[in-house]
Amino acid sequence: MKEVTKYQKKFRLKAGEEVIITTGKCKGLTGKIEKLDLKKDRVFVANQNIAKRHTKPSSLNPQGGIVDKVMSLHISNVALLDPKEKKATKVGFKFENGKKVRFAKLSGVVLS
Repeated sequence: MKEVTKYQKKFRLKAGEEVIITTGKCKGLTGKIEKLDLKKDRVFVANQNIAKRHTKPSSLNPQGGIVDKVMSLHISNVALLDPKEKKATKVGFKFENGKKVRFAKLSGVVLS
């Protein structure tokens, strides 16, 4: 049965932002978020957390064989990379000129 929720899940990170991986085999590596999976609380970071997958020949891949595939990471295992300090930071919210904006807590830089 499907789980019925009253609200849409929201993350403080967005696709296209630069993040640093905080745990696991790729700890310390950085990359941009390609995709967010809201249902499973996971993110796909470009060119990081790559696994080998053995695939059968198909119409998309007629050769088949061993393919490198980007695997997902749990959202708690990545942190936003501060644009000024180049370190892991948290995301905060504040109001500027009547608009709610996101900012990096480490340096105070307003994020897009």
